[in-house]
Amino acid sequence: MIMSVILAAAEAVEHEKSELPFFLAGGLLASFAVVISIVGFKKPDFPADPGTARGVMALSVTLVLAAMISIVYVST
Repeated sequence: MIMSVILAAAEAVEHEKSELPFFLAGGLLASFAVVISIVGFKKPDFPADPGTARGVMALSVTLVLAAMISIVYVST
């Protein structure tokens, strides 16, 4: 009897995933957005060349995808 209660209680406990990956990815994305905004206000011609523009866009897409993947991972 007692053993069945213990087993039922052990099955009822659900382990939640840590939200840390989302907080890190979201924090990095928000920080990147603030830094890019500040640089853009101080240097209106930023990015000056197409290579830098592609790099900024690639980093932006990577950070957005990291935030999206991490929130899907945490929610499942």
